[in-house]
Amino acid sequence: MFQFESLGEFIQMGGHGTYVWAAYLISLSVLIWLVVSPLHRRRKLVQEVIKQQRREAARQQHSDTSQPAP
Repeated sequence: MFQFESLGEFIQMGGHGTYVWAAYLISLSVLIWLVVSPLHRRRKLVQEVIKQQRREAARQQHSDTSQPAP
């Protein structure tokens, strides 16, 4: 059932272990990046929108207080 005699042979994979495990590592890294990157960008975008809304509110409040009453 199990093709390899020991865990060491499994890791070495008949001399191809370096390439196989490197491919798995690269693939896993890319998949993680594909999940994390949009989440990070979304968080930055939300923070920028909040800052912009605060600036707009402060600008609106400043313009309301600087205009003379009729």
